[in-house]
Amino acid sequence: MNAYVTGATIKNLREKKGITQSGLADMLGVSSKAVSKWETAKGLPDVTLIEPLAKVLSVSVMELMSGDTVINKNTSSNILRSKFYVCPVCNNIIRTVGDAVVSCCGITLPSLEAEEADEDHQIKIEPVEDEHFITIGHDMTKEHYISFIAFLTSDRVQFVKLYPEGNAETRMQLRGRGYLYVYCNKHGLMKKKI
Repeated sequence: MNAYVTGATIKNLREKKGITQSGLADMLGVSSKAVSKWETAKGLPDVTLIEPLAKVLSVSVMELMSGDTVINKNTSSNILRSKFYVCPVCNNIIRTVGDAVVSCCGITLPSLEAEEADEDHQIKIEPVEDEHFITIGHDMTKEHYISFIAFLTSDRVQFVKLYPEGNAETRMQLRGRGYLYVYCNKHGLMKKKI
């Protein structure tokens, strides 16, 4: 994106709120000509106006900047609809219940798309006492490793962070139906239905 905020986004959000150009201008303390220039891509709002503009338009700064507004249609907050995000800079792991605009280290992160586990990332589950021992046939080196294992049901999340120095294994109580997720830092997110 060449501009840090697009005129089409401002116009769309303004119209959804039922605000006129002059009304928006009055709220922000600018001229209606300035708003018109923003919306026709003949000018950009000053950086000091981004936060007040987002507030007036009832969106986050990230939504305004990206042009992607997020409407939570997941009002029941079903955990099975969780989305995972991993920062490529600091390896921060973020989980949301439904769609979100997520930013870390100055980067807007895409949600990870889970694929079925392949033969290089086979998930083995063995019952042990009142838990399950989960192993992934994967070497754990500093360059290539399993970062986390998570088990999600409609009402519960179990999450284990793994490190290159350890083994790709953990113990969990796999109660109920859900999905077991495994994240490889090179091959992405994989899942297995339980």
